[in-house]
Amino acid sequence: MKYDFNEIVDRRNTNSLKWDIAEGELPMWVADMDLRTAPEITEAIIKRAEHGVFGYSVVPDEWYEAYIGWWKSRHGIEYKKDELIFSTGVIPIISSCVRKLTTAGENVLIMTPVYNIFFNCIKNNGRNVVEFALEHDNGEYSINWEKLNTALSDPQTSLMLLCNPHNPIGKIWDKETLVKIGELAYKNGVTVISDEIHCDITDPGCEYVPFALASEKCRDNCVVCIAPTKAFNLAGLQTAAAVVPNARLRHKVWRALNTDEVAEPNAFAVNAAIAAFTKGGEWLDELRQYIYENKMVVKGFLEKEIPRIRLVPSQATYLLWLDCSQLKMDSKALAEHIRKQTGLYLSNGVQFGNGENFLRMNIACPRQIVVEGLERLKRAVESL
Repeated sequence: MKYDFNEIVDRRNTNSLKWDIAEGELPMWVADMDLRTAPEITEAIIKRAEHGVFGYSVVPDEWYEAYIGWWKSRHGIEYKKDELIFSTGVIPIISSCVRKLTTAGENVLIMTPVYNIFFNCIKNNGRNVVEFALEHDNGEYSINWEKLNTALSDPQTSLMLLCNPHNPIGKIWDKETLVKIGELAYKNGVTVISDEIHCDITDPGCEYVPFALASEKCRDNCVVCIAPTKAFNLAGLQTAAAVVPNARLRHKVWRALNTDEVAEPNAFAVNAAIAAFTKGGEWLDELRQYIYENKMVVKGFLEKEIPRIRLVPSQATYLLWLDCSQLKMDSKALAEHIRKQTGLYLSNGVQFGNGENFLRMNIACPRQIVVEGLERLKRAVESL
């Protein structure tokens, strides 16, 4: 490999949310990587920093061109310049849209288990969470279409948050599934916000389907959230984009983001995104292979050393969904036990909804750390 993903980067004493923990603990929870970003991005940031003046920034044509070119070449969809709106993050986009596209007391539907901050975006804005539980059978998650239609047909439900690919289960929703979701949402007057922040972290040979590419009804009734932050480990730079093909809906989203003051970039947000999408392709492809190999290490270790924990099959993200149902223990209590016994810090499945028997593990780290985490997990399970 051209890039070294085995390097151990000490993140303590860097104001890291992930590593703000006790000495000796090992965090494999929140979704950021313990890997340096692509050197091409670092070079772009350093070049900007060397200028020494950090006044107000605008969004240049190069930013739009970088997004458009990346999604056209990597994902087969051609967005237009006027469909793109800069934002400081995907969650700010979602929260602003919840406030603008719904009224207090209305329902927002999410398919659980799902990214736990979705709950916050809804509850914190005075809307009601409608948990639509995905069905789980032998490691496979699926949608009960009759139940979904019933949930979306409630006149009080006006918005749906879709995770595509889906965090934490790592599932890539296929085109047929997205078309069905789009049809039901359109028929019932429910706008879809598609969070596609994990779309570039797929297993080698696997490709996600952009929601706006699935069908005309999908394209005409969606707000798509995209960013380089997950794929290139840039979450701290506050850089993302909303894509809204429908002009009338786009105006509402544009007003929402500007009203909430989350539509202006900091001094590094634009340069980093441009570098990622114009120079980061080779780095990303090597990263995807490395993460896939990490996943195979976890799979083999669990099968041999901890067979009571099963890895849920996935095709995307660097987050693994671990089925711990054979341990007969609530996942919140289990996560606390594991951390207390070994210092291994995993995400409990309860917070994602419909995940009482699951844990989430972040494997975007050097392989040595993955192995250490697995050894700690084994010791914790043996101590039950």
